[in-house]
Amino acid sequence: MYLVDWYPLRLTAPVKQHVFGGRVLADRWGRAGLPDGLVAETWEVSDVDGDGAVVTEGPLAGRTLRQPVEVCPEELVGRGWRGERFPALTKFIDATGPLPVHLHADDEAARRLEGRPNGKTEAWHILEAAPGATALAGVKPGVDRDRLHRALLAQDFDAVLRRLPVRAGQTLYVPGGTLHSFGPGTLVYEIEQTSDIQQHAMRHRMEDGSPITDQEWHTNLERLLDEWRPEPRPDFRSGLSVRVDDGVERTVLCAGPHFALERWRVGTAAPLLREFHTALVLSNAGPPVTVATPGGREPPARAESLLLPAALGRLRMEGPADVLLGYLPDLDLDVRTPLLAAGHGPAAIAALGEGLSPPGNRIR
Repeated sequence: MYLVDWYPLRLTAPVKQHVFGGRVLADRWGRAGLPDGLVAETWEVSDVDGDGAVVTEGPLAGRTLRQPVEVCPEELVGRGWRGERFPALTKFIDATGPLPVHLHADDEAARRLEGRPNGKTEAWHILEAAPGATALAGVKPGVDRDRLHRALLAQDFDAVLRRLPVRAGQTLYVPGGTLHSFGPGTLVYEIEQTSDIQQHAMRHRMEDGSPITDQEWHTNLERLLDEWRPEPRPDFRSGLSVRVDDGVERTVLCAGPHFALERWRVGTAAPLLREFHTALVLSNAGPPVTVATPGGREPPARAESLLLPAALGRLRMEGPADVLLGYLPDLDLDVRTPLLAAGHGPAAIAALGEGLSPPGNRIR
């Protein structure tokens, strides 16, 4: 165990300069330190092999995120938690251009076909969307494997995939195995299981747009079809809000067994006060703020993030503020109970993600 008093952690954020990216984070959101050229993704908190974050300040400076995960899992992630890596991955994604049509395996397929411990369920919170922006998410009813395969060979995605309108402020929970894409003209905050497995349907590489061989493309399509799940047909949701204090509003954007994501907006009449029992990923979607915890104070600028270890236990933030909080939820304690108390119905709560149906209605 590290002999260190826990504090808010600033981390390096791997940057992906894929061809669908743009300059929104730097030019409109003021994110400093980004490289020249296209910026498609910043991985705000990452413990993906080969793209792991490193602590930049304080007593743990220079250590990878993986190191305290292994040595102090309960203090960092939460009491009783054990795992090989930090369990959540968060990103800003600039889809100035369209993302490739792709999917990520669910947990079962990841173990069976990829030899990985988990797949990747994810959720997108829309920060900006151009007029007319759309996303692809899930197949149309009645689409079977053969019909999907024919459409993918023809690159006729609209023949088989659901195209949904996209508006800023909405969130889509995307179970593993769901075919999807979004963009152009969309800025997204994404939270997901820690994984980088994916299967693409495109004839080019998303990194630089270069073509792939016919053999590689057909191999990709076969693996995609093996990992595809036809059932999920997710829809965008506006989230469910709870008024916490004068000018303080908490909106639960999505929740499931792997993560929850909330957006908190705070005026100047009362501060944001929040206790937490698992690690919080805090990403700033608004003006500069100061995050105060028992371990110290940090001022994340817009489009910057902090990782708050579970051992800190509480935070305070004066407004005006607009922040995203991602965490590992106790679905009953953290989500269902407060939302029911705020007057939201069971069906609306269940629609936020997975595992939120009333106990008697859950599939076993």
